[in-house]
Amino acid sequence: MADTHTHTDTAIRATAPAPGPDPLTIAGTTFRSRLIMGTGGAPSLDVLERALLASGTELTTVAMRRLDPTVQGSVLSVLTRHGIRVLPNTAGCFTAGEAVLTARLAREALGTDWVKLEVVADERTLLPDPIELLDAAETLVDDGFTVLPYTNDDPVLARRLEDVGCAAIMPLGSPIGSGLGIRNPHNFQLITERAGVPVVLDAGAGTASDAALAMELGCAAVMLASAVTRAQEPELMAEAMRHAVEAGRLAHRAGRIPRRHFAQASSPTEGVAELDPERPAF
Repeated sequence: MADTHTHTDTAIRATAPAPGPDPLTIAGTTFRSRLIMGTGGAPSLDVLERALLASGTELTTVAMRRLDPTVQGSVLSVLTRHGIRVLPNTAGCFTAGEAVLTARLAREALGTDWVKLEVVADERTLLPDPIELLDAAETLVDDGFTVLPYTNDDPVLARRLEDVGCAAIMPLGSPIGSGLGIRNPHNFQLITERAGVPVVLDAGAGTASDAALAMELGCAAVMLASAVTRAQEPELMAEAMRHAVEAGRLAHRAGRIPRRHFAQASSPTEGVAELDPERPAF
């Protein structure tokens, strides 16, 4: 079993494209795309495959309970065929112990130390449990994992997760699958301004403008699934998200103009003709 998994990981790495001039870097690994796709919610494997290709993603999360590395025609076989790196996640875990065990099983099954860490408080909200999350993150970092935690939009918790060694911080914009967008942009900006690791919007994106806003707020990447896989046209929405992430990144790098309460003319006032009120021009 170990040989099979090592072969899979090697195949994924070997076909990964070279990073572009503004790559996303997580734990020393670079990606050209700043869009991370999830695989949940797709109506079929064919639809998922076309959406993944349209998105341009190079990193895709897969819940361990949905994954069987030995089955042909699976999500994993699609990712391997297109050189997309798999990021196992601990979706469905409610305690630190469950998450740590799931991460270790993923490492054994897939031969990767990377894990998207999810520890939720209940099934109704799917909001992260901050205490269990921090506990699991610390244990997994000590165990040699590269940990990418799904967390609340809490700047203090984000700082604590970075302090214990997480490779990225993945705050939610709003509850998973809600499509409500970023409900607290101010907190996002507080997180991105202080973070020393990449900040990735995780959960809540409903449409392309949500992804663009996340990037404009300083996020290094966007993670989404339902917004694409449950869209009426998943492939088309995937392409929209790809462009939105790129546009938001460019806007962030360019720097927006200050917000003003009053108008400010864009044309210069020098050289304006002085008209004689006694001699109208027409």
